Amino acid sequence: MKTIENTSFKANENTNDNLNKVEQEIELLKQENEELKAKLKYYEEQFKLAQAKKYGSSSDSVADGQISIFNEAEKESAKECVEPDIEEITYKRKKSATKSRRSYKDLEVEEVYYTLPEEEQTCPSCNHELHELHEMKVVVRKELKVIPPTVKVVHHKRQVYACRHCDSMESEGTEGSIITAPMPKPVLPGSMVSPSLLATILDMKFNKMMPLYRQEQSFVDFGIDISRQNMASWVVKGSEQWLKPLFLRMCDYLIKEDIVHADETVLNCLDEKDNKNNYMWLYATGERSNHRIYLYDYQKSRSQKHPKEFLEGFSGYLQTDGYQGYNSVSNVKNLGCLAHARRYFTDALKALTEDATATRTKAHEGEQFFSKIYAYERDFKEISSEGRYTLRLEKVKPVLDDLHLWLETESKRTLPKSKLGEAIKYSLKQWDKLIQFLEDGRLSCDNNLAERGIKPFVLARKNFLFAKSPKGATASGIAFSIIETAKANGLKPFYYLNYLFEKLPNINLDDYDALDACLPWSESLPEEIRRKTESIDENN
Repeated sequence: MKTIENTSFKANENTNDNLNKVEQEIELLKQENEELKAKLKYYEEQFKLAQAKKYGSSSDSVADGQISIFNEAEKESAKECVEPDIEEITYKRKKSATKSRRSYKDLEVEEVYYTLPEEEQTCPSCNHELHELHEMKVVVRKELKVIPPTVKVVHHKRQVYACRHCDSMESEGTEGSIITAPMPKPVLPGSMVSPSLLATILDMKFNKMMPLYRQEQSFVDFGIDISRQNMASWVVKGSEQWLKPLFLRMCDYLIKEDIVHADETVLNCLDEKDNKNNYMWLYATGERSNHRIYLYDYQKSRSQKHPKEFLEGFSGYLQTDGYQGYNSVSNVKNLGCLAHARRYFTDALKALTEDATATRTKAHEGEQFFSKIYAYERDFKEISSEGRYTLRLEKVKPVLDDLHLWLETESKRTLPKSKLGEAIKYSLKQWDKLIQFLEDGRLSCDNNLAERGIKPFVLARKNFLFAKSPKGATASGIAFSIIETAKANGLKPFYYLNYLFEKLPNINLDDYDALDACLPWSESLPEEIRRKTESIDENN
């Protein structure tokens, strides 16, 4: 009897063990299934986001109507609805003027008159002589005429003078006087390059984004043959010899400012064979700083030592996109970028599949906080710094408080590795830096100023693709600094460069007063190198 009971007990025990193993296997399969689903969702988001970035709109804004279909019933049912009265509104709208409809009052006017030949100045009806209607307006048709560049060879001849009286006294032991007329120093001694030619090459390469090999082809149409090797050498020498002192002087002024924006982008330098990930760093002053400055600094890496060395002596607000390499800069208050935080949410929206309605709604809710803040910022754009500081505390700070509460709540409900989870995590991690702009009305809420500053270099890089040598990359950074700072201060790049290459070889570069007179914001610069700002003429 005991044997039967023991056998039955063991059989039940084995059955229980088998059931436990099966249950464990089921749990493991469930867990593995959930992990695979999460991975699949992650890769679907990555694919959707890549497609959106390649083919979709680059804007970070999202229209309300795109998302309202997912939560329209829940949100709208809570509102009191009043039936609208039918009202017909009619109005006249003034036709807006396009950018091309300007008066161009600053341009030279060429007048071409058309008159009838004498034999045709008779009336076709009565055959009497016609006379001019001076009291009526002449019929005028306006055209913009373009005169292509012309190239000519300039011979700089120095007249030599002698004194006849001294010559007559030579027999008595007196030396004759020989005086040669002074001449401006050349931009590059021993070369045929002129200030205007060098300015043209730099303007075409770094402002018009035309690589040297295409300039080489275009110069043939002007009747001159200049190799790209010669042009590359001129660019490097001109930047190092004449533009670098101006660049270093602008560095001195940037360090003295209270607000600096920074960003960086990749640049491939062929001669840096040990490291392909070279970088062009950008440092720019704030939108309300004393001087508008953009400085481009080529470095071999993305190491934190580079901003630390470049910004040595700077103390103030440093605004970046959140890259940790800028944390090494001492004596600064780090600002974050609301645009970057917002972009995480718009990327989450772009990456979601069609069936992810709940997540889509949450991502849109997060994005709407940023849309509200930016709506306020647009209204505050023309207000004084003191007024903007007060209004931000009154209107923007409550929105940021609500956003922070929403982020903390949703972080507990959202998968960390999803795009929405990454967006929430980034904003919470950067929170102290994101709200730093509330301290001062001069500060920007984002780092878009630096992003706009780095964009010209990125566009140019798409054309020339890489730098050959570190010297060439450094020269490119200096040239970009001069050109973009000139544009920010309302100067015409070609005319400013031409002025610099005529002026700098003939002044003492160690004289800061003389150098400061050539800076882009100097009031002593000639008027012809300044851009003419003109409003659109509605009546033209």
